[in-house]
Amino acid sequence: MLAKRIIPCLDVDDGRVVKGVKFTGIQDAGDPVELARRYNDDGADELPFLDIGASYKSRATLLEVVRQVAAEVFIPLCVGGGIRSVEDMRDAMNAGADKVSVCTSALENPALLTAMARAYGSQCVVLSIDAKRISDDKGAKPSPGRPRWTAYSHGGRKDTGLDAVEWAKQAVELGAGEILLNSIDADGTGAGYDLELTRTVLEAVGVPVIASGGAGTLDQIAWVLLSPDAPGVGDRWGNADAALVASLLHFEKTTIREIKQHAESKGVVVRW
Repeated sequence: MLAKRIIPCLDVDDGRVVKGVKFTGIQDAGDPVELARRYNDDGADELPFLDIGASYKSRATLLEVVRQVAAEVFIPLCVGGGIRSVEDMRDAMNAGADKVSVCTSALENPALLTAMARAYGSQCVVLSIDAKRISDDKGAKPSPGRPRWTAYSHGGRKDTGLDAVEWAKQAVELGAGEILLNSIDADGTGAGYDLELTRTVLEAVGVPVIASGGAGTLDQIAWVLLSPDAPGVGDRWGNADAALVASLLHFEKTTIREIKQHAESKGVVVRW
């Protein structure tokens, strides 16, 4: 069994780490270089550096900050935000990234995924999907059939109308080697990951899926990583390959070591 990863996330805007709720109400969470150093020392398995302002403000990724962060970490670094071409990917890789994440640019130009995979390999191409559940006017789940989520672009500001699960499948066929799955509904709420969304995407694609959005307790992080055959798991399982955690770590409510210890106690195989 492959070990599950615990991944803190640096959402950066104007050179500072920020955090919001459902992609709004953004507040400052610290210096990216200092946080990167802390998470590297605390046992993070990977570190995404996501310039959340780049896509909707139409500016380049802050490569200088990327270089500073890369100098502080000895774990895989994923850089996203403002990556619109293979040349942008090359610049990020030259600045210290091990892989890049794309969202809006891939939705606008799906062929970009193929070009990036051909240039650097699918293992370096992460598709970030910002997904929001579709509901009727009363907030009920749609029926019949499975629940549906649509993919959003421009930092969660624009509904593309694309089915998020179908988009994940298409993107993998085009060359994406990993999915960073963000639940807009759960983001920053502390109410737990969208386990149903996570399971649905995992069943649809054959690449690793990082669950993101909603971590509020140690149990919730363990649940999104647990497999359906874990003892006593019931319907509280996501089977994600990795769990992304932001607020709990940025505001020092827990540590990566505590997360791993708790997950392991619940039956999750983690990296040490």
